[in-house]
Amino acid sequence: MNTPAPPPTQLSALQRRFHAVRDQTLALATPLSEADCQVQSMPDASPTKWHLAHTTWFFETFVLERAEPGFQPFDPAYRVLYNSYYQGVGDQHPRPQRGLITRPGMAEVRAYRAQVDARIARLFAQGLAPELVTLVELGLQHEQQHQELLLTDIKHLLACNPTDPVYHPPRPQAPAALHPLRWCAFEEGVGEIGHSGEGFAFDNESPRHPVLLRPFALADRLVAQGEWRAFMDDGGYSDPRWWMAAGWDWLRAQRIAAPLYWQQSEEAGSWTAFTLHGRVPIDPHAPVVHISWFEADAYARWCAAQQGEPIRLPTEAEWEHAAQTLGPELQARGNFMDSGALHPLPLAHGQPGLQQMGGDVWEWTASAYLPYPGYRPWAGAVGEYNGKFMINQMVLRGGSCATPRDHIRASYRNFFPTEARWQFSGLRLAQDL
Repeated sequence: MNTPAPPPTQLSALQRRFHAVRDQTLALATPLSEADCQVQSMPDASPTKWHLAHTTWFFETFVLERAEPGFQPFDPAYRVLYNSYYQGVGDQHPRPQRGLITRPGMAEVRAYRAQVDARIARLFAQGLAPELVTLVELGLQHEQQHQELLLTDIKHLLACNPTDPVYHPPRPQAPAALHPLRWCAFEEGVGEIGHSGEGFAFDNESPRHPVLLRPFALADRLVAQGEWRAFMDDGGYSDPRWWMAAGWDWLRAQRIAAPLYWQQSEEAGSWTAFTLHGRVPIDPHAPVVHISWFEADAYARWCAAQQGEPIRLPTEAEWEHAAQTLGPELQARGNFMDSGALHPLPLAHGQPGLQQMGGDVWEWTASAYLPYPGYRPWAGAVGEYNGKFMINQMVLRGGSCATPRDHIRASYRNFFPTEARWQFSGLRLAQDL
């Protein structure tokens, strides 16, 4: 069956979105020097220059190569140089060595982006077939993921500098006080999670399927830095009772004693954290961020012991079931990249109901990253996007202060290894009822 071509108004909206997303990525690199864009601070990070080139490679490889008459690559070497992990496309340059690619420089990468953008614009002018519309939208969603990765990686890089450089000036904040944690209860029953079929979603969000939910409650807000300090002050990082065996081994091997980027100041009991605004004092009312799954799970176990309640991390089914009740407010009320804060913010109010479900920090869940019943990866090389990572990962939900607002939805599944904490990750508590 032939799929009808999309109407001109849809193509026009997609073209505007294409330029907006591409321009936003360049804007994120604007505060950086050539040296900032070149360095790779650890094997799990990528240089800003690589992000700019790889997102362009995606459009060249999956859109232009398929649709452009007489296709010729901008540079044949880029096919390997900027391929991330697509075995179906061909070889890749080793990930830990991306920071060693001093040439091409930023000028050549910007020229690469400009040329590919112009060629995509010509395809728009000719009219896109439905399958190309899908691939362009996938490329934009992919680039938005890399916008967050760019901010995450540059933060890790700048944090390595003892002068505590500033990426972006801080945004003025209204004073806020932390309200006591409240519980939002949900009844037992059969719910549904997964993509509903409207709008874009990655293949790992499908198919929508029923889930059995026992009575549970979610905390109305995220765990704050002041509450995390209480865990630390009570010896949370030195008491094996709260830690998974693998987590305890990781803790001791890495000498972990606080969230990533925290540093104890000369003043007794005082802590600071490195942010994209430089190094700042810990705000006890703001959500804790840059913690691993091991740390989040240990904190939940410690809370359960302190309060004598069955407190734990939520499952991803519980989280999504609860998030669906918010509807559009999940995006509208959240602190996302668009706010300009680029850091988790304290709640400015104590309204009833679930708060901070969208934005601020990715929320660790108790769920392993596994395929949904009936999952089928996309066909072709883009099928490598999600499915092959469904092992040794845990699911996070909700987006962060570095996530573009229109990129998130209730069914969105992020995933990281249990020890990862350079991403903007925090936690929300749950409990059995």
